[in-house]
Amino acid sequence: MLPDPAERAQVEGRAIIVKKLRALPVEAIVRGYLIGSGWKDYQKTGTVCGIALPPGLQLADRLPEPIFTPSTKADAGAHDINIDFARTVELLGPGLAAQVRDVSLRIYSSCAAYALERGIIIADTKFEFGVDENGKLVLIDEILTPDSSRFWPADSYRAGSNPASFDKQFVRDYLETLDWNKTAPGPRLPQQILDQTAAKYREAQQRLTGTV
Repeated sequence: MLPDPAERAQVEGRAIIVKKLRALPVEAIVRGYLIGSGWKDYQKTGTVCGIALPPGLQLADRLPEPIFTPSTKADAGAHDINIDFARTVELLGPGLAAQVRDVSLRIYSSCAAYALERGIIIADTKFEFGVDENGKLVLIDEILTPDSSRFWPADSYRAGSNPASFDKQFVRDYLETLDWNKTAPGPRLPQQILDQTAAKYREAQQRLTGTV
């Protein structure tokens, strides 16, 4: 039986259950490979979010084990800021911070293994969580899509170079070629970039699910 009308919505004629949650002010990021802002931090300090990493790692290197590298949840238009686990504890409390970390690492490790068997490396990903009125932890956004993860083709992966990808990095790379100050409004994307991005997403879907 569905809950009361306040927790019910209609989408395309089908009933869905919705519930109000308190979003946590932290994005739960898990990295299995050294890329993006993690690579930049490592080059400067040898650490990522306060976690010391072995010396001599290369761009896109696989890490000895996945690491939890949270960031603050920025306001619209602002940039998220990488934080260490101590800061996460300050924001969430020790028990909830540990739960978010442990759940995030467990989801990532399980799904990364699944994807690798199908030819895709999940280099990193992010999760967003909220809590209900009883303090129960709940996922509140999509997970493990090309929008929230870096998907690399395993057959062409090489540490030391920027890997090919099936995710929105393709759009990021295009934007880097433009004279744009990275503030809203963003530039209009050419149809060719839209089509190529869609094709990459479809290939990721096909590899992971066997369907188009």
